Amino acid sequence: MTDILNARQLLDHLVSFPTVSCDTNLPLIDFVRDYFAQHDIDSVVIPNEDGTKAGLVAQVGPNVTGGVALSGHSDVVPVEGQDWITDPWNVVEKDDRLYGRGTCDMKGFVALAMAAIVKAKSMDLQRPLQFALSRDEEVGLLGAPDVAKCLLDNFAKVEAVVVGEPTKMQVVTGHKSCDDLQFHVRGQEVHSSRLHEGVSAVMCAARFVEWVRQQNIESQAKMPSATAALYDPPFTTLHVGKINGGTAHNITAKDCYFSIDLRCVGDERTEDWLAKIQAQIDIIEAEMQAVHPDTFFNIHIMRGPAVVPEVEGKAEALARRLTGDNGSHTVAYGTDGGHFQKEGFSVVICGPGSIAQAHQANEFIELTEFHAGAQMLERLLESLQTA
Repeated sequence: MTDILNARQLLDHLVSFPTVSCDTNLPLIDFVRDYFAQHDIDSVVIPNEDGTKAGLVAQVGPNVTGGVALSGHSDVVPVEGQDWITDPWNVVEKDDRLYGRGTCDMKGFVALAMAAIVKAKSMDLQRPLQFALSRDEEVGLLGAPDVAKCLLDNFAKVEAVVVGEPTKMQVVTGHKSCDDLQFHVRGQEVHSSRLHEGVSAVMCAARFVEWVRQQNIESQAKMPSATAALYDPPFTTLHVGKINGGTAHNITAKDCYFSIDLRCVGDERTEDWLAKIQAQIDIIEAEMQAVHPDTFFNIHIMRGPAVVPEVEGKAEALARRLTGDNGSHTVAYGTDGGHFQKEGFSVVICGPGSIAQAHQANEFIELTEFHAGAQMLERLLESLQTA
């Protein structure tokens, strides 16, 4: 058995792996697997289809119902184009903060969870502690369904899943859905002097993006429902963050690609918004095909389910006991929690750090938050020693 690393040391290791979603996370997964194995903790690695990435689950304690799972993700967002004052892949402690990509979102919690599960291995647990680490959370929550299913396939079902996304240790019981809609617009190329004979994919896409902007204006202007008022902002949002298309300034664009980030408040259905989006697409596509029949407006949807507040939820009750927070909190960002809830788990989102630091240059987690997360997990371990 090797030396036991504390959470701060584990965070150094985790951040050193540049697990940007477009790259492999296997070196990090191998590190977690090997570290657990050195402490006699078996884990199950869950590869993706092409074997370039993986998730991981593990358990300590008796394989009985009533345990708790700690959920985190391994991937981080890119650092390119951001003005970092430190090396993003090296944790720097300064002014009572820990700087580095992922320190807040969410390798800080993963490090705390790893430390907790190794400590739990030497304790007389009456109920199990499970560890769930996903891939590709930042690009559509892609790894969460496999991780949730793997927990059910390999271990007794826990009574609570704590998703450690940064909430400043507040007990968050719900969040908006987070659906990724990827669009491909196919136009017809002609010389721009003859644009009436062609179809510009870029201009058709721009027309749709303007429709999206108008939807946000209308949604924001409405009086929010009681359910919507629980969220910040209190309305469904559609966001176009990236668009790419065309080959030259004097050619009508053959192709254009863009995506929409759709986040629905709890009393609005994603299906209704998708129908509304498709209706607008149909209008634009009909006009495109009236010029040239081979044009189209395709959409690919990756679903990110909401976390719905539970009635007398066990995960919520547990988190409130561990943190002392009795406030009512929801968030606008998405998490892996929706996929766990779809599989029948009771879910709560509660972790150290502020979402305001996530995805930013010079990302950091306050040391006070890091320590608060450690204290929550210490209390969790104590609670698992009772039946």
